[in-house]
Parts: sequence; structure tokens; C-alpha cells
Amino acid sequence: MIYQIYPRSFQDSNGDGIGDLLGITSRLSYIADLGVDAIWISPFFASPQKDFGYDVSDYCAINPEYGTLDDFDELIEHVHDLGMKLMIDIVPAHCSDQHRWFMESRTSRNNDKADWFHWVDPKPDGSAPTNWLSFFGGRAWSWEPRRQQYYLHNFLPSQPNLNHANPAVREAMMDVARFWFDRGVDGFRLDAVHTINGDNAPYRDNPPNPEFEVGPLPQDQQPFFRQLHDEAQLNQSSIQLFSRAIREVADSYDDRFLMGECDGDNDNAIKVSSTFTMPGRLHATYNFDLLKWAGLSVDAMKDAISGAIAEFNDSGRLSFAFSNHDVPRSATRQLAALGLSPDQGDAMQLLLLKLETCLIGSTCVYQGEELGFEDARDIPREAIQDPWGIEFAPTFPGRDSCRTPMVWRQSEPNGGFSIGNQTWLPISDQHMKRAALDEASRSGSIYDEFAAFLKWRKAQPAMMESNRMSELTGGPRQIMFDRESDSQTIRCCFDFDTLTASFEEI
Repeated sequence: MIYQIYPRSFQDSNGDGIGDLLGITSRLSYIADLGVDAIWISPFFASPQKDFGYDVSDYCAINPEYGTLDDFDELIEHVHDLGMKLMIDIVPAHCSDQHRWFMESRTSRNNDKADWFHWVDPKPDGSAPTNWLSFFGGRAWSWEPRRQQYYLHNFLPSQPNLNHANPAVREAMMDVARFWFDRGVDGFRLDAVHTINGDNAPYRDNPPNPEFEVGPLPQDQQPFFRQLHDEAQLNQSSIQLFSRAIREVADSYDDRFLMGECDGDNDNAIKVSSTFTMPGRLHATYNFDLLKWAGLSVDAMKDAISGAIAEFNDSGRLSFAFSNHDVPRSATRQLAALGLSPDQGDAMQLLLLKLETCLIGSTCVYQGEELGFEDARDIPREAIQDPWGIEFAPTFPGRDSCRTPMVWRQSEPNGGFSIGNQTWLPISDQHMKRAALDEASRSGSIYDEFAAFLKWRKAQPAMMESNRMSELTGGPRQIMFDRESDSQTIRCCFDFDTLTASFEEI
């Protein structure tokens, strides 16, 4: 099991209201005691923080508000001492417009970094080269007057896309990988690898999406989703040059793991994941199928799991998650999707945790999921930090509701997250009754029950020695399957009427 930490919101060690590396180090026992195998830390690199670390200005430096390289070395030493592995979040598709590579590239058409990004002449009428749109709203092209050209950015204009068609760019990213592997990092979660752009001109327009329907959520109403993107703007075949290159680097070290975040048009995600994990490419992909913003019914969960089994059974090439830093917390969205009442929330959350950690491949659990944290409610508009929320509020408040700081002790100021007078996002009052250290010591809490389950799971050969499972069975509100190894078969039943899980060796 992989435990995801959003470093800005985990633990502040110096009172500035922002989580940091030393704060994470101080809480490692809490994570280890849960039964975690590996930790994934979201970006902490040097960055202007316009997208909170996913806009990197130096891949080999620590942003000062998170600490220093010495702090990182101390962190990884403690992680390993506790028998866990450490993964970090590399952003290979784009960097910050404050990165020295882009700052040089934008100055002229004939400098040393001139073709490290996607620079394209305007159409004869002066408009952008294609109809491509940004995930965060607006065009995916911005104008640079010094070059009299447009540059590509699949996200914010301050996040220009690297030109992976240039071998020098790929080699620079391999140097980044070597830098962190040499410091002892055990693996990477590769952010949005399907948005790497390595195809040069002619750039092709995205066609319309014939399956698009305006959904109930603001992000489903964005123009971006009215287009199909695969093989034009996204999921270009040239991306696999990067996948093969970084796998070669990883294989030159002992026991390193590569997990790529990727997605595809409509129901294309499993096919995309299969492409990224062919021999010689990534070890696994980070699967979005259980992360649907509006939550999933039992039937929809079955469909998502069945699709994964059909393609990836008897393999560890897939990672599942119910929550992360980009979507509403599972304790909120799944309660509504399953038609449950608030008093059933804890039982539901424990059931989901057990389900996801019984599936094939690996599982990513997001900080606070083990406590049943709900989305934080009523963050004032003036306190919104997420660029997506700033762009679309008040219709869509963004992702801050799943990113508020962890609380550790109900009795301490700011829940023990920070001694500062102000925190980067408000502390959620509704989380205080679930403070982490209080819950870890309380018999019968979600943390306590999940830790006991993970301890049992680690003793089961069917779970630990194999990535094989049967097809799904069970009633309309049940998910049943067998986990199988050569020495053991366990029948797993997850009942969404009784909100209980049962396991029988057969």
C-alpha cells in the first residue's frame, strides 16, 4: 500500500503555516504504524507555487518553504529505517515559466534552449496554431512577443510544455531521475505522463467529442471535454520514447518503481494504461477509474474493476485509488453516490479502504482517508488557493476542499498542524473530531480497524504473493471475487447494504 502525502498540508515544523519535509519526518511513525509499505510525496521542488509544486522551476532543488536537501536526506533515512520505501512526484510534461530552461528559450529563436518547448508560428490570421484547450480553462497556446510565436501549455500559461521531441530534453529529465535515485529514492509517481508532447508539426486540431454531455458538475461543463484529445493533443505515440528511457534509467538501479498518472478519452483509460506498461516501459499506471468526481454506484465500481481485471489480471501493472489531491474525498462523494446516510460514513469508508487494498496491483491511499476525512466545507472565496477554483469560483470552488491541513490533536491549536497564527488553507473544524493521533489511539476507529486489517493482509499469500483474482460475482449491492495464489485462495465479499467485508479461505 502506498500512502500519498500532500506536503503543504501534512505537518508544519516551523510555524509558517505550511507543511514541510521535517514535519513529514516527525510523523513517520504514525504512517508506519498504519502498515504502509511506501510513501508518495507530492512535489516539493523549487517552484513559484502557482500550481503548488506542479510548476517546477528547479527539479533538483527543494522549495525553501519545504526545507532543504539535508532535510530530505534525513527524511529518506528515517523512512528506510522504518522499513518503508519513498516515492516522489516528478512532473515530466511541463515545468514553470520561471525555470531557467524556459526563461532562456523564450528570449529568441536561436538560443541554446530555443527548441526545448513547443514554439509555433501563428496562423495567417494571427490566431493560435490549433484548437487545443487547457485543462484549467482557455486556450492551450499563449503568445510570446519576443519570438512572435505561440507556446504550448496543457495547464496554466505559467506551465509551458517541454518538447520531448528534442533528445536533449529527454536526457535532461533522465538526469533528474538519476539525481533522485542517487539520493536513495525508491520510485517515482510520474505526473500526467499522457500530457507529454513529443510530436512536432504539423499540429492537428482535436476533433469534437461525440459522447460529450453536459454533466452536473462544473468541470464536466468545460469546453475542454467537448473535444477528443488522444493522439493529437494528448497520448501521443512519441511519449513512449520517454517511458522507455526512464525505465532504462530505473533498471540501472536496484528495485526502483515507476508509476505513471495517465488517462484517455471517454472509456479509453485501460487501453492507455496498457500502452504505458508494455515491456520496457513503466511498471504501473495510476488508474482514474475509481476517482470519478461524482462518485460511483456499486455497478459502476464493478465495471471499473472488471475492466482492470480483463486487461491486467495476474499483473501488478495498475494502481487503484479512491481519493487524491485532485478530487473530492471519497468519504464525501461516495456517500452520496451510494445513497447512504451520514451516520453510515465510517463503515462505508472502512469498507472502501478494505476493497481497494484487496485489488490487484498497488493501492494509493490519500492522507486523511484512513481517518474518514470528508471534504472541507465552506472555504471562503477569498481563501481559495487552487488556480482551478480561482478561475471558476463561485460556480466551481476547485480542489482546496480535499487539501486542507491534517489535524493531529483536537486539544492543540490548529489541530497540531502548525503553531503559526495562520495556515495556508483554513483548518477544517469538521476534521477536528477525527484528529489523527487521537484516532490512532482510539480502539474501533477507522485507523485502528484498517491497521488491523493491513496486518492481517500482509500474512495472506493470496494477497502478497500474487496479482491474480477471479471475475466479479455477488448480488446487486455486493462486490465479490477470489484472490488467488499457488498456495491460497481467499473469497472476498464487500457488501454495500450491510457495509461489511468478509474473507473466507477456500
